[in-house]
Amino acid sequence: MEKDDLEVTGRSTPEQENIALLMLDVQGIRKSLTSSIPVLLTRDQSNFAYEFAIEAISSDIIIDIPSQKETCNICLNDDINADQMFSVDKCGHMFCSECVKRHIEVRLLEGSLIRCPDYRCISLLTYGSCVNLLTPKLKEMWEQKTKEDSIPVTNRVYCPNPRCSTLMSETELSELIIGFRRCCVKCGEPFCTKCKVPWHNNLLCDQYKRLHPNPTENDGKLKGLANEKSWRQCSKCKHMIERSSGCLSVIC
Repeated sequence: MEKDDLEVTGRSTPEQENIALLMLDVQGIRKSLTSSIPVLLTRDQSNFAYEFAIEAISSDIIIDIPSQKETCNICLNDDINADQMFSVDKCGHMFCSECVKRHIEVRLLEGSLIRCPDYRCISLLTYGSCVNLLTPKLKEMWEQKTKEDSIPVTNRVYCPNPRCSTLMSETELSELIIGFRRCCVKCGEPFCTKCKVPWHNNLLCDQYKRLHPNPTENDGKLKGLANEKSWRQCSKCKHMIERSSGCLSVIC
């Protein structure tokens, strides 16, 4: 009886009102389209169409996220992109790539350990982590330093040719060869491994020293540098040594 009264008076239920509003929305959308074909869908089909439409709309939305800026603790530049920063593996300290490259170059020229640039940090930089920063020249210098560090000081032999100066191992040079005459592995020039000079044909080392008492220009420079740095020459192996700490007694 109550339902009949609603139909007679012309009142609509809330569900009918929602359907009417939805139809008005559909009519408005259809007007903005060049063409449209109304199709009746099941509930599952309509849910799928809705989700598909949301995904299509979302894929067209481009979110512009500003790139993160970092500050280098060396040059204090605070406008550096994150991808231009270098992070030290062991300690996590970060610096801009250019500053790290200059730091490595200075350390290689000094012949000192290549540590993290952060103040008092003792973490060592590795060749593998830095190789992308290095120029061909720096790569060669680092590889040479790695080779030098792998050879004990008392076992190092440098080519006396001033245009070469290649580092070699005395143990490697002494294998299967009798006497002191060797040839540089790089330039091929013969030299004496005992007195570290170019090879002296038919002369013993003592005889060569008596015939060449005056030091060369490079010998003079080395002596001057040794006096300036307070270096001393080991009486046994003839290598220059520097006292960094401890007592004055030195054992070769």
